[in-house]
Amino acid sequence: MPGKFSGRRAVQIVALALALGAAGGAQAKNPMVGGAPMYANKTIVENAVNSKDHTTLVAAVKAAGLVDTLSGPGPFTVFAPTNAAFAKLPPGTVESLVQPQNKPTLTKILTYHVVPDLYTAKDLMALAKKGGGQGQLTTVQGEPLAVETKGKKVYVTDVKGNTVAVTIPNVMQSNGVIHVVNGVLMP
Repeated sequence: MPGKFSGRRAVQIVALALALGAAGGAQAKNPMVGGAPMYANKTIVENAVNSKDHTTLVAAVKAAGLVDTLSGPGPFTVFAPTNAAFAKLPPGTVESLVQPQNKPTLTKILTYHVVPDLYTAKDLMALAKKGGGQGQLTTVQGEPLAVETKGKKVYVTDVKGNTVAVTIPNVMQSNGVIHVVNGVLMP
């Protein structure tokens, strides 16, 4: 009898380990951003509204009238600044940008964070390597972003020379990919 019990117990332990492994796989498939799972079958906007780290970005996207665009079919690559990234801007900047009279400027800044097409971190690394250490992307706004890598990290530099790091890469969406960044890019 002890052998059967320990065999049954072993099966239960293996079943539990497999269940936990499956849950871990699901977690990797739906990474957590801002305390919320990001689902690959949802759009950029549907996922971003659930991230507590992106409330400023979501408010700005709404103020700029870009919800429909970023909910569209894409594909898009979005470099998504966190609330902490927006907080690095001079005091009053965000509050000023979301005012209706500043919608054109806000739209220009936000569309500078969006690239038409889908670029995973691997694609960005390959682009940088192909360019001899630095690659270039053209944003929806129309101006370029420079992409470079250092080790396994991806960095993006705006036309003003400000460099931000990708802190969470490859957050896959139904209409593209989000790369969380630690700064705001300026055209």
